[in-house]
Amino acid sequence: MSNGGLRYQYARLSVSEKLIVINVLVFIIMGLITALISPAFENWFALPKDFFDFLMQPWSLITYSFLHAGLLHILWNMYILYVAGRIVLNLFDGRRFLNIYFLGVILGGLLFLLSYNVFPALMGTNTSLIGASAGVMAVLIFVCTYIPNHEVRLIFFNVKLWQIGVFVVLMDLVQIPMSDNVGGHIAHLGGALLGYMYARQLYKGTDIGEGFAKIIDGLANLFSKRERKSPLKTVYKNKSAPSAHRSATYDKKSQQKKIDAILDKISQSGYESLSKAEKDFLFKAGKED
Repeated sequence: MSNGGLRYQYARLSVSEKLIVINVLVFIIMGLITALISPAFENWFALPKDFFDFLMQPWSLITYSFLHAGLLHILWNMYILYVAGRIVLNLFDGRRFLNIYFLGVILGGLLFLLSYNVFPALMGTNTSLIGASAGVMAVLIFVCTYIPNHEVRLIFFNVKLWQIGVFVVLMDLVQIPMSDNVGGHIAHLGGALLGYMYARQLYKGTDIGEGFAKIIDGLANLFSKRERKSPLKTVYKNKSAPSAHRSATYDKKSQQKKIDAILDKISQSGYESLSKAEKDFLFKAGKED
């Protein structure tokens, strides 16, 4: 397949699928670098447990989430991200999905740092944190909290999302006293806490990720290329443009009102109360965003 074909296929992916592709590519590239050049190269992107080491590489609060310890580690994380990500993107746009994911990564990393520096004797032998688990947990617990009674199929039987959420959180809590990966489990719980808080606040009409999204937008605008303005410019008037603009604005507002009405229905009666047409509409709206 040509580069143009690959770019086209990548552009068609949802936000969660693009994130999975990036994680897999980083896993392959980092594996080659550590095997052929230097195993220590990964340390520049892993989150160190020492606070002063972290100050020397603050980017690691994000980059650690793109590193994985092995094939099973990345396969499990990406599978959960794919399943939970599809549910989130059926309800909300890609921007909100990324808010949940990366805020989970950040809170998980901060709790890891805090734990090692407040209770260093309890933290086993870990020296750094890697893996997308905190972000994945944030997305998973978000959907388990937002639509708790939605059922999913697990091999031979159906379970409700709230039951899955309780199970995965308890598994991390139970393993803390007996594991040599205490810092990793605490990071998971940090992601889970973010996902829970995000969903609960969203129920109340507050998007706690809005400030984070504005910061990211500001950084993107800072580094984006500005078009050079020509000293001479010819302006053509299009008389039909205002009408077309008003029509497009109306359609967008109408679509958003329909999305809001469906989300209100979910919050009151659960995801299963939606008709097939409403579920299809949400899915298409999520893909467009």
